[in-house]
Amino acid sequence: MSKIAVVTDSTAYIPKHVRDELEITMVPLNVIFGHESYKEEVEITADDFYEMMKKAENLPTTSQPAIGELAMEFERLAKDFDQVISIHLSSGISGTFQSAVAAGSMVEGIEVIPFDSEISCMPQGFYVLEAARMAKAGKTAEEIINRLNEMKENMRAYFIADDLSHLHRGGRLNGAQLVLGSLLQIKPVLHFEDKKIVPFEKVRTAKKALNRIYGLIEEDVQKDAPLHISVIHGNCEEEAVKIADHLKLQYPHADICISYFGPVIGTHLGQGSLGIGWYKG
Repeated sequence: MSKIAVVTDSTAYIPKHVRDELEITMVPLNVIFGHESYKEEVEITADDFYEMMKKAENLPTTSQPAIGELAMEFERLAKDFDQVISIHLSSGISGTFQSAVAAGSMVEGIEVIPFDSEISCMPQGFYVLEAARMAKAGKTAEEIINRLNEMKENMRAYFIADDLSHLHRGGRLNGAQLVLGSLLQIKPVLHFEDKKIVPFEKVRTAKKALNRIYGLIEEDVQKDAPLHISVIHGNCEEEAVKIADHLKLQYPHADICISYFGPVIGTHLGQGSLGIGWYKG
């Protein structure tokens, strides 16, 4: 029976103690302030990042792991494992998945099976946790990939950005939309479509945007169906706790956790951003 390793990147934002417990290997992306580059979740925490953002003259930039870095991890794993399932943030917003494909083709002695989550943050993490648990339970790579594809059919995630300037810089809002949106208190509800983050709907005020996401969950979920939910925040944990408490009342049977937008995703969404991701089954 093949022994299977699970690899992901830092944008899944899975806590270290959970990664250690499930033997998940994490390869970090980078956030760059000026001439200084930091490996997220290793050299810079989310708290550090948001503090640095307050003082930074210019918004930071981000970069994916080098192919060589991924190849080194695969080579290290080849000593103890026969196969590796490498799960990464959407290939529509980062080249990390493509780098994993390239790195996998360079390594001998282990079969690398890259998986494009087509999403990011804890919804990406849901795939990683499921794969790791299945690998520990002795499931085959084919069984794990089939399960991840099944989950993909039911995976949903919607985000609200508090500061539209980050979206403008990322090319998702033009200058006129930025000015008008700021004046009218527009809070675009964003989601992943064709592997990219795009506006789903433009709503006035954060409260209405949040209520719209609550409505989307209600439309999607049967009250008694197995449900996993993550509330995700950009340095506004208090608000995330309130949202999680609300959801626990609405869906008492659901498994609900609180996660965060770390440095790389926080660079693009900004402080005060919120998200809710979920899947059924």
